[in-house]
Order: sequence, then structure tokens, then C-alpha cells
Amino acid sequence: MKTVFFLLDSLNRHLLSPYGGTRIATPNFDRLAQRCVTFDKHYIGSMPCLPARRDLLTGRQSFLHRSWGPIEPFDTCFTEVLAEQMGTRSHLITDHFHYWEDGGATYHNRYDSYEFIRGQEGDPWKAMVQPPWERLRERYHHTQFSTERGNYKAQNIVNRESIREEAEFPSVQVVGAGLEFLRQHGQADDWLVQIETFDPHEPFHAPERFREAFSTDWDGPVLDWPRYGRVEDLPEECEELRANYYATVALCDDLLGRVLDEFDAQNLWEDTALVVTTDHGFLLGEHDFWAKNRQNIYEEIAHIPLFVHDPRRAASAGTRCKELTQTADLAATFLDLHDCAVPDRMASHSLLPLIDGLTSKRDACLYGYFGGAVNVTDGLHSYHRFPADLANQEIYQYTLMPTHIFDFFTPEELAAADLVQAGDYSQGTPVLKVPVIERSPMYNVYGPGALLEDETRLYDLANDPGQTAAVTDEVVEARMIRSMKQLMNDMSAPPEALERVFPGSQATADEA
Repeated sequence: MKTVFFLLDSLNRHLLSPYGGTRIATPNFDRLAQRCVTFDKHYIGSMPCLPARRDLLTGRQSFLHRSWGPIEPFDTCFTEVLAEQMGTRSHLITDHFHYWEDGGATYHNRYDSYEFIRGQEGDPWKAMVQPPWERLRERYHHTQFSTERGNYKAQNIVNRESIREEAEFPSVQVVGAGLEFLRQHGQADDWLVQIETFDPHEPFHAPERFREAFSTDWDGPVLDWPRYGRVEDLPEECEELRANYYATVALCDDLLGRVLDEFDAQNLWEDTALVVTTDHGFLLGEHDFWAKNRQNIYEEIAHIPLFVHDPRRAASAGTRCKELTQTADLAATFLDLHDCAVPDRMASHSLLPLIDGLTSKRDACLYGYFGGAVNVTDGLHSYHRFPADLANQEIYQYTLMPTHIFDFFTPEELAAADLVQAGDYSQGTPVLKVPVIERSPMYNVYGPGALLEDETRLYDLANDPGQTAAVTDEVVEARMIRSMKQLMNDMSAPPEALERVFPGSQATADEA
């Protein structure tokens, strides 16, 4: 078996034409859907970018134990299982620079080989000792301008001075490298290539030709990087930001088309699997919010697209699957595609039996940010349960790799750490139990201190898919709580995690 895994970042499901989107023309996603099974109830697990990728690689959710962090020594990644069981080679092609930061530096090494394309967002790529800041200040909107050393936005401005022509855009180079891989190895066997682009993640920077369909009246400086949090922008600023996101999705559709063209040219459809998805969605003003990491995990963020082509199941092309699935299930799916056994410690279920008409092993999906609400959906309802006091809670990180996204854990954090036995996720390995403190670099960026909402809510997705109003239904809420407790116990949730959302009760699911 050969597998192409095309992974995008922050791709909104509801804007794609196979899912009913009309604002953006996505003809290549339509082409993809004609060749694939389109999954209608696919959900995230751990949030955001790197936690989602840890779920994907390990087939387990981690957000109850850990925030943004590396692959741990006790983790088992599907790429390693492919190599051990079948000798399958894996190759990563990506411009996702978070893999090369302190909080992600163990991910790319789980593949047999990798290519890194430089220049996205705040990737510390180009050096400019004396940037012409006054000239650049006029070019960029004040909300995405900085002269601070090491600042993501300052580095992005420097990078963009070297990204002018379409061929220079990192995502274009990623797909170009992916096509070169397919041309060199398309007729070989027993490989998996992950073609991964950071787009359409912010800043929404696409070649100018992709903006033509999304004209606005904006005549100000570059504005393509929304601030995380509540919408406080002028209407014309919101319109410009959205237009740049739409243009970047149009770019992604074009790039997908190039991959599909190569499948057609080599007739890879007969012997090569193709999986296309994203890590999470992105709010564009819905619910009066921009982005993620600051609010409830609404459907726009949690409910994500997934397309799967298995050449051994050609008759399934153009069909849809309405069974409940989530990110962690991709690990077992890749192993199943290559006839590998799924390790018992993976909480991952192959999607291939669902294509054959079997029902999902998931009655509900659990998802969340570390330290925030615990969220659950059964596809008909979603339930977001917050701690009673979000700002004052007992919470720990469990890790043997004490790094945040940008840096090491501080000595102050580690001074109070204990070495403890953890749940089955650590394979019996003692781990550091590190208390979360407000002065942690994580706390106000990817932890509870960043959240602007803290209200427990139940939504009826069948009748209110836009989640415009929470509902009160004691029977449904009780059912969602039972599912939540069951799934938390299945994930070996630390005792204090249950205590946070169910105060006074460390009950097991059987007691619920």
C-alpha cells in the first residue's frame, strides 16, 4: 500500500463546497469528494495545533494531561509502528515551523525522513539586522506590526520581504516537493508521505490572483492577521480579514488540485490511498470571536472536514459516512491501510470498517484545551463543561519533556514538581507532575488564563447547528455527563481533572 496524507491547518469545514459552503469556489474539493468517502461527523480531540498532531500520531488524546508539548518518550507513533511491523517508509514534507520549536521538536523525527520549507508566519527564517521599520510600519496594519526582537509578527514581516512571487510561497513549495516525491516514488510501494501545509492558518497571505474573487473596499495597509479574542474591529477591517482568509482557502483548493492532477496522471487512484483533513477550524467572527484558544470550542472549530480514498474500496467513491469519528482515529486508519495491527494502547479506531458500512465504536467524542472546559459531542448535541472557578483550580502537567511552545519549563515551575506514577498512557513510566502556576508561559497563552468564556452550556446541534442559543434539558445533560465521565476515565484522566469539572466527585463512569 501507498498513502498520501494531505494535512492543512485551520481549514473551515463549513466553507468547503462538499459541506455546503458557497462563499468560496472549491472545485478541487468537489473533485476530491467524488473520489473519496466524505465524513460528516468528524471531530477534533486535543487543541490546538501541536496537541492535535500528537493525537494524530499517537492515536490518543492528551489534553487532560498536557498542554502544548513534544511527543513523549512513552508515546507510540503510527509512523514507528508502520516501520516496525511492515518496513513502511514515512516521509514528512511541511512548512509547519512549530515542529522546530522547543514544544514540538520531537515530532518530525518520528518520520523516516523529512523536508522543511521555510517562511511561514513567525518562522525564524530570514535575518535582517537593521530592518527598515519606518517604511514597513506604513505597509502593515498596526495590529500586526511589531519591532520587538523575537516577536512572531516582526519576524513575519521580515520573512515576507522574501516571499513575493507565487512560486516563493511556502505552501506552494510544499506541494511542489510533494509532487516531486510522487513523481520519483509513485510507482514504488510501501510508503506514506505526509504533505502538510500551514495554510490557511493566519496570517492569511496568498498570491494576489486568489484575492480577485473577494474584493473589498479596503484601501489601508496589509491586514490579514486577526487578533485572538472578541471582535473589536471596524466592519471594513473584518471584511478585509475574511477576504484574505477566503483567498488563502482558494489557494489551498488550487494546491489540492495539483495533487489530484498527479493522481490522475499516474493513475494512483488504483493503488494509493489518499487522506485529506485539518487539525481544527477557525472563527471568523462567528459568536463574536476571532480564531481559537480564547473561547468555547464551537462547531466551527471542533467539527472538521475529512476525506478518505482507499483504492481497495473503489465502490465507495463519492459516498458519505455519517458515523462519529475524530482525529485520533487517523492513527489506526493509517495502520489498517498498511495491514498493521493497532497497538492496544492506542485509543484509536480505524475508519475503514465504517466505509464498509459498520457502525462507529464511538458513541461520543471528547475534546478540549488543556485547563479549559471538557467538551463532548454525540453528533446531535454538544456539551461544554467548565470548572466552577476557571481562574482557581488545581491542575498539573504530566510530562517527561518539560517544554512549552517557545521555551523550557521555568525553574519556578519545576521546583514544585514530583515524580509520580501516571495512567496507562505512560506505559508504566514515572512522569513529572508539574503544578500549573499563573506565571507559567503557558498559562495565559494556551491555558486557562487565556480563556474569555467559562459558562457551561448544552447545545442542540440537530436544531441549532450554529449554536445560537444554549438549551436546558436535564435528561440530555445527564446523558452527556455520563459520556464525559466514561471517556475521561478511558483516557486515564488524572483525579484532579475529574474534580475540576465535577467538584466533590471523583466518581468513575460506573458510579455516574
